[in-house]
Amino acid sequence: MTAFIAAENLWISHGAKDLVKGISFQGNRGEVLGILGESGCGKSLSCLGILGLLPPGLSMSGSITLEDKPFDGNSCRSRLGSSIAAILQNPMSCFDPVFTVRDHFQETAKAHGLVGDDRFYLQSLEEVGLGNEAKLLDMFPFQLSGGMLQRIMIALALVADAPFLVADEPTTDLDVINQARILNLLEDLRIKRNMGMILVTHDLGVLAKLADRIMVMKDGEALETGTTEEIFSKPSSDYTAKLVSTHFRLCGETERMSAI
Repeated sequence: MTAFIAAENLWISHGAKDLVKGISFQGNRGEVLGILGESGCGKSLSCLGILGLLPPGLSMSGSITLEDKPFDGNSCRSRLGSSIAAILQNPMSCFDPVFTVRDHFQETAKAHGLVGDDRFYLQSLEEVGLGNEAKLLDMFPFQLSGGMLQRIMIALALVADAPFLVADEPTTDLDVINQARILNLLEDLRIKRNMGMILVTHDLGVLAKLADRIMVMKDGEALETGTTEEIFSKPSSDYTAKLVSTHFRLCGETERMSAI
């Protein structure tokens, strides 16, 4: 099966310092690839790199293909959103505080050459569990909770009907109830739309629920990649084994059985 998106020998550097060191991974339609690692290991940078959204001052090398064709997020921005969408952590920082929810939908639709109206926007909101609240379109980000903003961000990502989603720590800063809602929503989208996903997280519990495969990163390197069952039951690196062991000690042995 040809990968929907693939990165080969990806390096990201800041001057002489290598932040991501020759990693390779691929994402497929209908499958969730989890990227696991501690803060600062390069997992978010890797995703920003394949999307062409690296901060100024960073350089990248390696090859990226989207649907088996060379892809450069910097020169192929028209395909961002229509072929591959992204949702980021800390949703409040991703919204313009002086724009209403309707303004954000209109701006997103315009960027992708779409003609949308309130009915079109409400359909997207309904798909993420907010459709009965038409008043949302006239509200500003500061009037909404973090969980609602995260679901609106997902609704915005769905506007162009992208078949693939990059989700960078989508449950960070959310309470337990809203975390569960977002995870259930992502799982539903994968099933209903056959959507592929790259899910960045440091939470093994999230990956146990959603991921089909997991790539473990440390200090900019990919230590191992395997199915979720392999990572949880037969990790090949000492680092991964310690992560899994610590997770089970914290969460209890019952989670070990359900995860595996």
